[in-house]
Amino acid sequence: MKYCILMGSPRKTGNTISITEPFMEELKAQGNEVELIWLYDKTIHSCKACRVCQLDWNVFGCQHQDDVYPIFDSVINSDVIIFATPIYSWYCTPPMKAVMDRLMYGMNKFYGEEKGPSLWAGKHVAVISTCGYQLEKGADLFEEGIRRYCKHSNLIYEGMLAERDMGYKHTFIDDLKVQHAKEFAQELIQKIK
Repeated sequence: MKYCILMGSPRKTGNTISITEPFMEELKAQGNEVELIWLYDKTIHSCKACRVCQLDWNVFGCQHQDDVYPIFDSVINSDVIIFATPIYSWYCTPPMKAVMDRLMYGMNKFYGEEKGPSLWAGKHVAVISTCGYQLEKGADLFEEGIRRYCKHSNLIYEGMLAERDMGYKHTFIDDLKVQHAKEFAQELIQKIK
């Protein structure tokens, strides 16, 4: 299976990547292909709802000529999409939100003169998130947004790994969080087989 991880963190050594790395290691150890895309390294324009993407049901078709085209290619060629993001103001980071908006319209040909297909229907989606609040009050709104996103796009939501950061005076990553990440990878592998 091919996993595409869209990384929404701006920090290359921060909490979100520290929990994503053992997750990726476990996927690779089980023979899966993994691609990690750092969204903050990309030029990603916001969706303008111009509906150019709705004109051709066979291609992504966005008016913006930016780095979302190769992201689209990676997503369409993957079996599983992982949205990995720290939680900022109860939702994902800005580049993650911009990519999600662009994929929603470019992948779903629902908004033109006639309703068309979902180009990514049936793909599996999961979330890795980190936040400062208790998980049921920090990552819950993003997870609910992803559930609705998946339902609308005919994607299969497979769950979320969320871990809490207790603050700057505490070490975030520990053996238990690493274990959770590896177990989450194993659970996904079993669900998707």
